[in-house]
Amino acid sequence: MALQFRSKFTHYQPQVIMRAVQTNRNFWRVGRKIVAAIWDAHARIYHGYEVIGMDNVPQEGPALIVYYHGAIPIDMYYLNSRMLLQRERLIYTIGDRFLFKLPGWGTISEAFHVSPGTVQSCVSILRDGNLLAISPGGVYEAQFGDHYYELLWRNRVGFAKVAQEAKVPIIPCFTQNLREGFRQVGIFRTFFMRLYNKVRIPVYPIYGGFPVKFRTYLGAPIPYDESLTPQELQIKVATAIEDLINKHQRLPGSILLALLDRLPACLRRQRNSSVTASSSSSSSSAKSKSE
Repeated sequence: MALQFRSKFTHYQPQVIMRAVQTNRNFWRVGRKIVAAIWDAHARIYHGYEVIGMDNVPQEGPALIVYYHGAIPIDMYYLNSRMLLQRERLIYTIGDRFLFKLPGWGTISEAFHVSPGTVQSCVSILRDGNLLAISPGGVYEAQFGDHYYELLWRNRVGFAKVAQEAKVPIIPCFTQNLREGFRQVGIFRTFFMRLYNKVRIPVYPIYGGFPVKFRTYLGAPIPYDESLTPQELQIKVATAIEDLINKHQRLPGSILLALLDRLPACLRRQRNSSVTASSSSSSSSAKSKSE
C-alpha cells in the first residue's frame, strides 16, 4: 500500500515535473500566454495601460528596445505581455546579475528569456531575429532616479556596441508617470548610494503602488548607421528618450496629477476649464474691488 502511494506521489515531484516541462516546448508557450494575460489584465484595470507607437516595432526581425528604468520596471512586464498577446513576439530582456541569486528566479528567467547579458550574448539574441530590451541606466537609475526623469547612464555604451555589431535599429522607449507609480523614499540618498556602491544590490527603500495612468511610448526607430561610434550612438539614443520624456511627461512628476490622468479626456477638459474659469473670476473680482 505504502509503495503504491509512493509510486503515485513521485509523479508530482518537482524533478519529474521539470523533466516533463523540458521535453514539452508548448508548456512554456502556454504558460507565458497565461501569465501575459494576467499581467495585461492588471495593466488595463489598475493603470489604464496603453502602448503608443506599437507600429514602430517590426512585425518580424530583430530590434533593440532601449528604455528608461523606473523604480520597478513594471512597465516592461506590461509591454512584454502586450507584445506577446498582440504580436506573438516575446521581448528578450537583460536583467541585473543580483536577480539570478534570488530563489526561483531561474525558472522565471528561463520562461521569459531574461539573462544577465554580455555584448556577445546580446548580439547572438538579435542575430537570431529576436527583440531585445536593455536599460543602460539599470539598477542605478532605478534607485537614484527621481520625478525629474533624468537619465542616469554613467557613460554606459554597451547597448550601442550591441546594436552596431548586430546591425539592428534601436527603438527608444519611455513610460509616462512611471516614477509616480513607485518612488524611492526621499531621505538618506547619499547613504544608500554609498551602500549600493559597496554591495551592488538594490537597497534603497521604495514606496507606492499607486494606480496612476501608465502610457508606454515607443519612438521612431533609429536605423543602423555604421559611421557612428558607440559614444555617438549613445548620445543619439539618449536624446531620443529625453525627447519622449519632455514631450509626454509632466515635469516634475506629480502623483496626484498622474492619478487624475486616469479620468477620461472629456472630464479632464471639463476640470481644466472649471479651474480656469474659477481663477479668471477670482482675478476679476479682485480687480473690481481695487477699482
